[in-house]
Amino acid sequence: MMRFVLPCGIFLALVALLGAGLTLNPREVPSPLVGKPAPSFSLPQLRAPDKTFSAQEMSGKVWILNVWASWCPPCLVEHPVITELARIGIAPVIGLNYKDRPEDAIAWLQRNGDPFQLSASDIAGRIAIDYGVYGVPETYVIDKRGIIRYKRIGPLTPQIVKDKVLPLVEQLSRG
Repeated sequence: MMRFVLPCGIFLALVALLGAGLTLNPREVPSPLVGKPAPSFSLPQLRAPDKTFSAQEMSGKVWILNVWASWCPPCLVEHPVITELARIGIAPVIGLNYKDRPEDAIAWLQRNGDPFQLSASDIAGRIAIDYGVYGVPETYVIDKRGIIRYKRIGPLTPQIVKDKVLPLVEQLSRG
């Protein structure tokens, strides 16, 4: 009888741990980069490949980095939200076009509208890896000192923008 107590106890502990894990929201995976400097990069601009964009150009500004791709269905769902966020003008919205052919990305923006101040082209996906991208879309809020203050995995919604992104950007802009 005693020899079954330990295995049953371990089994019940694993079931409890699994049950607790299933209640978590996978979109709110804590990022080890939140609170740390945003990785620096220099990439060609999507619409002007002879020019580059680097994260250092945003020094002194609160800004939003949105990782997107033309082949990404959730990016199309999120697109009106990003467009509205850019229209509000609370902070520059920079696109990071991920593992996409530039001609496909440009055509997608022409069809759906281009809300970005500019998009950098991360064809190889190396910069996205540095940012810890799980998949597109992902959005980051970066403060004036270049510190990542927020990361959203998956599409932004109007509610998330209202409840999290706008208050955070306003707070960071004052500080």
